[in-house]
Amino acid sequence: MSVLPLPETLLELVKQYSPSGQEAGAVNFLVKRMEQLGFTSASADAAGNAVGVMGSGPRQVILLGHIDTVPGEIPVRREGNLLYGRGTVDAKGPLSAFVDAVAATGPVDGWQFIVIGAVGEEQDSPGAQYITPLYQPEMAIIGEPSRWDRITLGYKGSAWSELTVRSPMAHTAGQGESACEIAVKLWLSIQHWAEDFNADRGKYFDQATPTLRGMVSGEENFESWATLRVGARLPLDLLPRNWYAILKEIYPGVELKELGFPIPAYRSDKSNPLVRSFLGGIRSVGGTPGFVLKTGSADINIVGPAWKCPAIAYGPGDSSLDHTPNEHTDITEYYRAVDVLKAVLSKVSSNG
Repeated sequence: MSVLPLPETLLELVKQYSPSGQEAGAVNFLVKRMEQLGFTSASADAAGNAVGVMGSGPRQVILLGHIDTVPGEIPVRREGNLLYGRGTVDAKGPLSAFVDAVAATGPVDGWQFIVIGAVGEEQDSPGAQYITPLYQPEMAIIGEPSRWDRITLGYKGSAWSELTVRSPMAHTAGQGESACEIAVKLWLSIQHWAEDFNADRGKYFDQATPTLRGMVSGEENFESWATLRVGARLPLDLLPRNWYAILKEIYPGVELKELGFPIPAYRSDKSNPLVRSFLGGIRSVGGTPGFVLKTGSADINIVGPAWKCPAIAYGPGDSSLDHTPNEHTDITEYYRAVDVLKAVLSKVSSNG
């Protein structure tokens, strides 16, 4: 096996440790890197996103990655053609591939290729929320790992909440239920509801999957209370607002507090010019293309419905390594993904 040169954009970006809320150093590096690579313009926007524009035409393709990572620094090192480090997969690998592919493509008459390294995707996506009303692209490519020969068409929705129940304080020898006992019954009822909802839904992407992420309890003002922290991954036909309504129906006395930024599920269709360009691009590099649906959520859930244009997620890397202490990417795969992206940009900008 030949040892390939390390892609400089990826290597140097991964060296910039950038957990959510601490992205400034990585953003500054990426802006300078895009300037060095000949982008028409490069800067940080008001939300702190890194934005690079290639070309000056009226038609836009946006390549949106995220520059933040989960916490947990991993020493950057190379082992053969594997590059280790936090973000090599999720999602500095895809973002760096966007930058390198656009730089290699260069300006195309009539088009702008806009690369955005968004902040905060691992939290409530303030970067993606900020850019959504600012652009109206004809196509959008979202940087998430899918392996170089696969196209991600959809992501489940998500909704987080705190559920609080209360009960009058009573002696432990009494017959009344404590708030903790009520909370346990509430969680079991949520699980039973999900089991019934999912009974005829064989595909995990089509299922509602609640998870219990925490529980606290206490006593005050002559009553006991217990709070459950519940997350949920939602299918296309279950919007967050409807999920919250279901939780209230399961236990009408519950106090429900919505947390974070709830997002509906998103799925692209296979019959659009962007997908066809990716199919051709993957084949041109010697791959057999495949499709995948993800059970998590991504910035495509936010921008896809708003922009109402063909949108998919793509990028090198094995998503099973996301957030792990063993996160690494294969440099061979990285270069193949760059070649696929170059083919896609050439194809979409040559049509109409």
